[in-house]
Amino acid sequence: MESETDPQEVGQRIEALLGELSGHAEPAVLEMSEELVRLLMGMYGAGLERIVALLAGAGQDGSALMHELLGDDLVSSLLVLHDLHPEDTTARVTRALETVRPYLGSHAGGVELLGVVDEPAGAVVNLRLKGSCDGCPSSAMTVKMAIEKAIEEACPEVIRVDVEGMTDAEPVTPAKELPLLQIQTGPPVEEVPVSWVVLEPPELRPGQCATLDVAGYPILLALPAGSADSSGLVAYRDNCPACHGKLDGAVLTGDRLFCPSCTAGFDVRKAGRALTGGLYLQPLPLVTRAGGLRLAIPRTAVGAAS
Repeated sequence: MESETDPQEVGQRIEALLGELSGHAEPAVLEMSEELVRLLMGMYGAGLERIVALLAGAGQDGSALMHELLGDDLVSSLLVLHDLHPEDTTARVTRALETVRPYLGSHAGGVELLGVVDEPAGAVVNLRLKGSCDGCPSSAMTVKMAIEKAIEEACPEVIRVDVEGMTDAEPVTPAKELPLLQIQTGPPVEEVPVSWVVLEPPELRPGQCATLDVAGYPILLALPAGSADSSGLVAYRDNCPACHGKLDGAVLTGDRLFCPSCTAGFDVRKAGRALTGGLYLQPLPLVTRAGGLRLAIPRTAVGAAS
């Protein structure tokens, strides 16, 4: 079973706690705290190194088990952290993009890896985005966040992602919630801090949709007609932008979702664009991680639910 532990969020919390200590604790206490973290990291790193060595010497059975472990987000992230991952950056970026390509397809776009360049400060990933988000700035933001999440988890050594045809991004520090990509097709959208949660969706057949509550946040899931599997699943906030009513009981006909209150229609494959007018459903990033689904929801919702 996939662990719900998000190594990036844990790392951010550790850094935040050390930051709080630096402002309140005596220098000796802060030094002891930092040494404690280093000792724990060193011990766990040594243990992982021993596990990797034992699997490498165990023949085909060891190789099969290592392959399975590399498919686990948490284990893979820890191996990268301790410089023990057997795959290079290009291979891991490629696998990361494969997990988001189905999602990008649902937003009328795609992504092509042009290459990975090693620079003194770290790796730089070069991408080309194909298609568009149909003029919806919120959808552009969800595409950006989905790509960020996939690359951040698989390759914390990446310091920058350059997108062909886009403005160069600012350098980023691994395991920080800083923007990797500047993807914008409309007015600026305020970037809201999010938490990535494990999503256990209801059973849906192609052409069906459902509403549910995830960590205190109302969402709508839709599986457009013609989808081969759950990779075609899309997520939106459970709110109609036309009447501001709930979408519980909405009808999905092919790719078109109709509000049960005002009958306004939206294309769920094209970023939730209204069939008439310039309104959009609010899309939420949804990516496949280690065979499961992760959904990004506003952190305020998670905090309110906990």
